[in-house]
Amino acid sequence: MTEPVNQAETDAAATALTVNGNKMSVADVAPHTTTLQWLRGNGITGPKEGCGEGECGACAVMVSRPDGEGGTRWTSVNSCLVPAAMLAGQEIYTAEGLASADALHPVQQEMAMRGGSQCGYCTPGFVSSMAAEYYREDRTNCACGPGGCCSAPTTSDIISTARAVPSGNKLPWPLVVNDDAQRLEPWLPPRTERDAAAGADVVPATRYESTSPHEPEIGPNGFDLHALSGNLCRCTGYRPIRDAAFALGEVDPDDPIAQRRDRPAPASPPLRIETSGSTFVRPADLKETLRLLAGTPEAVLVAGSTDWGVELTIKHRRAPLTIAIDQLPELRQFHVAGDHIEIGAALTLSEVERLLGGSVPVLAQAFPLFASRLIRNAATIGGNLGTGSPIGDMAPALLALDAELVLSSPRGDRTVALADYFTGYRTSIRAADELIRAVRIPTPVAPMGQFYKVAKRKFDDISSVAVAIAATVNDGTVQHIRIGVGGAAAMTLRALDTEAAVLGKPWTAETFEAAAEVMQTVGTPMSDHRASAEYRSATLAQSIRRFYSEAAS
Repeated sequence: MTEPVNQAETDAAATALTVNGNKMSVADVAPHTTTLQWLRGNGITGPKEGCGEGECGACAVMVSRPDGEGGTRWTSVNSCLVPAAMLAGQEIYTAEGLASADALHPVQQEMAMRGGSQCGYCTPGFVSSMAAEYYREDRTNCACGPGGCCSAPTTSDIISTARAVPSGNKLPWPLVVNDDAQRLEPWLPPRTERDAAAGADVVPATRYESTSPHEPEIGPNGFDLHALSGNLCRCTGYRPIRDAAFALGEVDPDDPIAQRRDRPAPASPPLRIETSGSTFVRPADLKETLRLLAGTPEAVLVAGSTDWGVELTIKHRRAPLTIAIDQLPELRQFHVAGDHIEIGAALTLSEVERLLGGSVPVLAQAFPLFASRLIRNAATIGGNLGTGSPIGDMAPALLALDAELVLSSPRGDRTVALADYFTGYRTSIRAADELIRAVRIPTPVAPMGQFYKVAKRKFDDISSVAVAIAATVNDGTVQHIRIGVGGAAAMTLRALDTEAAVLGKPWTAETFEAAAEVMQTVGTPMSDHRASAEYRSATLAQSIRRFYSEAAS
C-alpha cells in the first residue's frame, strides 16, 4: 500500500534553500525578489549591491551546480540578478559562510595577508569568485608556469619555478628587499594546525620587483584570473588580489566544501509560489512549461536571468507569471550527431564552453569575450538568442556557423535557420507559445573561423560591433563563407552581399579589399555613446581585411 503524501512536507522541501549549511525557506518570497535582496533581508549581509546589473561582482555567491559527471561544481554567480525563488532546493555559500568557527578560509586568509582588501566593499564578491576557482577540481599546482607542464615558462621574469606552497606564506615571485626595512612580524594566525605545528610565519606582502608589461593570467597554482573577470575593485589596483589568488595552495581533502564536490548537485523540485499578486512556477517538464506558456502569453521564461535580472533591478519590471526553465532536462541536452551538434538552450555558456572544448573555433574565440565569467556561469545560449538583442555576441558567431534553432510549442517542434529567426529590434518569428529548446550547429564546421569584438574594454563589456567569419578555402578559391554581424542594425544579420563578393573568388588580398568596400555598407549603423555610425562602418570593413591577414599568416 502506498504511503499518503504529506503535502506540507513536500512543499517545505521544495521551498528550502541551504545557505552556508543552514536550511532556509523561500516559501513567501515574491518572484521579483532577487537572491541578493533576500539574503540581506535575512541578515546575510556579506554580498553587496554595487551596480545592480551584474557588472561589478560585489554580490557574487557560490552555487552548487552539476559538473556533468555526477558530482558538483561550485560556481560563482551574481546574486543581484537571480530571483531567490529560482534557487529553491539549491545550496549556496556567501563569503561569511566559508570560514570555520576558529579559522579563516584559505581564500580569506590570503586576501587579508596580501592586502587584497581595502575599503572591503567588493571583497565578499571577490572571495566568493575566488573560492569557486579555488575548488575547481582540475586546478592543480604546476611548477612549469602558465604554459603548462613540459612547456617553457613564458613569464619567468615574473613567476619563479618554485611551487606555491599550501601554507600560503610564500609569494610566486620575490619581494623587493630593502636594507633599511625591518622584518614585519606575523599579524595573522597560522591557517591550519599543521602550519602552527611547523612554526610557519605569516608575513604580509610589501613592494615587488619591477615586472614585465605582460602579467600572467594563470598562476603556478593553476588559478585562472579570468575567474575574477566579473569582479571590480576601485581600491587595490588588483595586484594584491592577484597575489592572493596565485598564493593559494591545494585544497585540504578534509575541507567539507571540497568533499561536497563528490556528491551530485541538488535537483530543484517542481515548485509554485504565489505572492504579491505574482506567481513563480518551476514546472516538472517541458510539457507543463508549454501548457503554462500557452495559457499566459505574457509570462516570462527565466533561465540564467542575466537579462531579466536587470529588468527587475534597474527597470523595476514585474511579470504576472515567471516560469523557471533553467533545469528542464529537455533543455539541458548536449549531443553530437552525424551531421550536427545539438546544444540544449538551458545550458549555460560556461557549460557549453567546457562541452565543446575548443572544437568550434569561432565559439572558442567568442566565449572569453562574452561579458564575464560570473555572467557566463548563469547566462544560457537560448536566453541570449531569445532576448533578440542586436548587440548580443552569440548570434553573430552562430550565424557564421549556419546554426539552426529548434522551437518547441504544444503543436510540436520546428527547426528554423538562425538567419531567418530575427525580424527586427528584439523581435523574431518565434510564436508567443514557443520557446527555444536547442541550438544546432551543422558539422563539419568551417576550418577557418574568427570572432572580432570591438568594445571600449577587451573584457566584460558590450560590443560596439561584433563580427564572426567562417570560411573554407580549397585550391586557392573561397568555397564557403558566412559572416555574422552584430551592432550594425536593429538586429544581428548575415552580411550576404559581402559573402557574395568573396564566394568563388581567389584567396587574394585584392578579393578581400574589394569585399571590405562592400562590408562597409552593411546594415544601418547608428551613433550612440559606444561608437559613431562612421566608426562602426569602418570597423566592419577592417574586420574583413583583418580576417584575410590573420588567416593568410
